[in-house]
Amino acid sequence: MGRFFAGVAACFLMVTGAFLLWQGRAAETNGAAALPKYAAARISPTPLLAVSDNFVPPEASPKSREEKRFSRADKNKDGRVEIEELLQPRHKAFAKLDANGDGKLSFEEWATKTLTKVKEADDDGNGWLSAAEYASTAPKPKRRATCSC
Repeated sequence: MGRFFAGVAACFLMVTGAFLLWQGRAAETNGAAALPKYAAARISPTPLLAVSDNFVPPEASPKSREEKRFSRADKNKDGRVEIEELLQPRHKAFAKLDANGDGKLSFEEWATKTLTKVKEADDDGNGWLSAAEYASTAPKPKRRATCSC
């Protein structure tokens, strides 16, 4: 019976001690005075992102996007986009396909790239591509530019 009362008393003391630790607070006269001077200078009273939970970064306006697009197209930076400036990137692609350099693209010249790609992918040389051979002709995905920030 004595052990029972000792156990109850011990439990009561443990619960009381836990409650006092949970509720205990130090007396604060001035929060900044309690911190050392160097620590008080570094701690901001309100974090920057805690000011608004719905913080949305600003987006570029459509006008500025269009201005950037225009600037990319205006190669000589004279304030106007000419036909030659628009067609310049396509000249290289056309020149690669125009094998004889006559300025005209025949069907054979156009199909040459496709035919060589099929011949390279046809591993067994039977004249047609299996699913695995055809999968090898898929264009490689373009790498997106990453920020080096």
